Amino acid sequence: MRAPAATLARTVLSRGALFFGLWLVLLPSLKPADLAVGLIATVAATWTSVHLMPPEVGYVRLLPLLAFVPHFLWQSVLAGVDVARRAMRPHMRLKPGFIASPVKLPPGLARNDFVSIMSLMPGSVPVDETEHSVIFHCLDTDQPLAEQMAKEERLLTNALVVVAEEDSRG
Repeated sequence: MRAPAATLARTVLSRGALFFGLWLVLLPSLKPADLAVGLIATVAATWTSVHLMPPEVGYVRLLPLLAFVPHFLWQSVLAGVDVARRAMRPHMRLKPGFIASPVKLPPGLARNDFVSIMSLMPGSVPVDETEHSVIFHCLDTDQPLAEQMAKEERLLTNALVVVAEEDSRG
């Protein structure tokens, strides 16, 4: 899906501001020559960013995203404890295998965010995807991984709103 001109302009301005702000933070002085180099670097970084990661139509809802962070951290702790428990008890039964988890997020940045977050959860690793699912290798296929992934996707989708192409036109 190609983003409208307004989205492209907003993306260029916001990324440019972030890159220039980063340059200012790293800058040891505010000499005019340093600022000029910073502007050139900002333009190059912004152009590269937009070409390597084109903008998508959508937006982030800050409060649901902030609510997702403690949930994610807690789930990571629980999963880490589970993996540690399994490592310390080598005779614990494991049933490694693959599970296809249906996803509603369309292929693109939002789905990549979801898969990246799920890859941080111990005990499961995304290995492939289709148009409507992500395939995970997990330590125990008896665990309700697909249900957990659906719950995580709902929470993330609440924070990352991807607008359908038809909705973005009118």
